[in-house]
Amino acid sequence: MKWGLLGGTFDPIHFGHLRAAEEMLQIFNLNRIIFVPSSRPPHKLEGQITSFYHREQMVRMAIEGNVSFSFSDVENLREGKSYSVETVEHILNKYLEDLDLYFIIGQDAFQAITTWKDWEKLLLLCNFAIMTRPGYENKGLAGILPQSFAAQFEYIKKIDGYKGPTGHFLYFRSVTFLDISSSHIREAMKTGQSIRYLMPDNVRNYIVKNSLYKNHD
Repeated sequence: MKWGLLGGTFDPIHFGHLRAAEEMLQIFNLNRIIFVPSSRPPHKLEGQITSFYHREQMVRMAIEGNVSFSFSDVENLREGKSYSVETVEHILNKYLEDLDLYFIIGQDAFQAITTWKDWEKLLLLCNFAIMTRPGYENKGLAGILPQSFAAQFEYIKKIDGYKGPTGHFLYFRSVTFLDISSSHIREAMKTGQSIRYLMPDNVRNYIVKNSLYKNHD
């Protein structure tokens, strides 16, 4: 099995998330992409994000009808802060024998990977599929990872990826960049602007019905 793992706050999920996931599914010929909403992101203060319940409902609505997309509440079931390294370990321990896992991450997030908990361990646990904007110039791992750590990865031209010491790869792949952000959607709701065509209609209707983001600071 080849699975992709796409984490995020998804507050709310939008077409940018969905289109990028669809393209990564095709680029790496994945069997499935699992959407994993963060329950208690360590980089956000308590109260800054919408309840997990609402974000779960929106993700489920957004991916319904796509048999290659699925949802996991693994981070909500775990107490404490939501750390990617623990989520990856959980999934690998459950499906290790049959699973080739790709951790899907945006270019900006990967640039800050060294601020994540146990980032060295995380980068060696599975493959990393880094989504870049069109025109991104791949200058390698230098400047992103410490030189001593980056030196463990060998660039393989044939697959345009970096092979790590555990046999997993880091890939940089361009995806269609839709200039949509969850923060813009939240701001639009607060100021009474339209959010039509930024996300699936069922998600938009859910936001309006539940008056989400209108009082979101």
